[in-house]
Amino acid sequence: MFFIELLIVLLTLCLGARLGGIFIGMAAGVGLGILVFIFGLTPSSPPVDVMLIIMAVVLAASTLQAAGGMDYLVKIAEKILRKNPSRISFVAPMVAYLFTFLSGTGNVAFSILPVIAEVARESGVRPERPMSISVIASQQAITASPISAAMAALIALLAPFGVGMGSIMAICIPATLIGIIAGSCYACRVGKELCDDPEYLRRLEQGLIAPPRQSTTAAPEISKKARFSVILFVLGAVTIVLMGTIPFLRPDFIVEGKTVKMSMTHTIEIIMFIISAIMVLICKPDLDKIVSGSVFKAGMMGVICIFGLAWMGDTLVTNNMPFIKENVQDIVTANPWMFALGLFFVSALTLSQAATTRLLIPLGIGLGLSPYAMVASWPAVNGYFFIPSYATLIAGVSFDTTGSTKIGKYVFNHSYMIPGLITTVVCVAVGFGLASIIL
Repeated sequence: MFFIELLIVLLTLCLGARLGGIFIGMAAGVGLGILVFIFGLTPSSPPVDVMLIIMAVVLAASTLQAAGGMDYLVKIAEKILRKNPSRISFVAPMVAYLFTFLSGTGNVAFSILPVIAEVARESGVRPERPMSISVIASQQAITASPISAAMAALIALLAPFGVGMGSIMAICIPATLIGIIAGSCYACRVGKELCDDPEYLRRLEQGLIAPPRQSTTAAPEISKKARFSVILFVLGAVTIVLMGTIPFLRPDFIVEGKTVKMSMTHTIEIIMFIISAIMVLICKPDLDKIVSGSVFKAGMMGVICIFGLAWMGDTLVTNNMPFIKENVQDIVTANPWMFALGLFFVSALTLSQAATTRLLIPLGIGLGLSPYAMVASWPAVNGYFFIPSYATLIAGVSFDTTGSTKIGKYVFNHSYMIPGLITTVVCVAVGFGLASIIL
């Protein structure tokens, strides 16, 4: 029966991926219903802690956006890129990585991709080169950011095994950075030079695009409150990192006669609420804009997706754990890299690092995988680029008016494939090397 139930889960994932967005969570709910009402599986507990963490982080990021903080970050990005146009294939992905790392969401890439495309074209650099690896970098940073939804999910799952935020970041930050550098080394040599590209020359000749020129448009002035909102948000992120890496900073409580340290789940939630409230009181953003902004909408959509996917996945795994252990445990524990493959392909379907984390890490725990193997494999949750349907991939193609960034005739031969694969493989390989030392 396990294979029939697994088939139901896979069909649900494919159905959800076909329409995308919030429907992934809805489809997972249908799959859960089939497992419970038709196959008689006992429903597991829904992932409440992870959902609440994500909601708190999304609230803070949405408040930052409403206060103008995101616009300020984009302005900083443009200044950095324009000062280093000749090295844009290396600078742009690092900027994308840094901004996602600070904000906890890859949505910031939507704002900086047009800047990357414009600066590359003005500098005579083939836009496909920085665009492709920057999109990859903007997502890899999610597995390093202390305030991303995926990090919150992983911390909640691995905390009982003594793996905290400090250990995860000590592995994932260098692993993802080295992986991005490796991807950049490939991307900077992709394709013909822009001045020799036939598609670009055709568009110029037919007047489909204007000749490149130095931008003279003055950037809109950023208010002091917008700047201060960024300072507050970064302060919140730093506080979370400190409390995660230095446990004695968190308060102790007496519970049933035992001294218990406040969990990182509650720490993240409380700090994000505090930062959100301070931003509202000092920076005075429009409260309606907080809930109507793109960050809030994307974040809440992610919560629904995780709700359905994680609950369905937990139910399948919990009810079939004896069978899974008997038939899969020896293979996976002997070849832990296979777990990374599972993370990669599931993330390609769900298009969510947090949902994939919440779906598969419990399986790894149930199989008895060591924490180091799961943390080392974790950057593989960024396999969203494999099927070129994710929003930032499509946006990158749209923003590149030269036509160099593209989705190929055979779909999978797109601009992001090779840089993404190189980055992911190097991230996981470096992660295993570091994890064997740190954990």
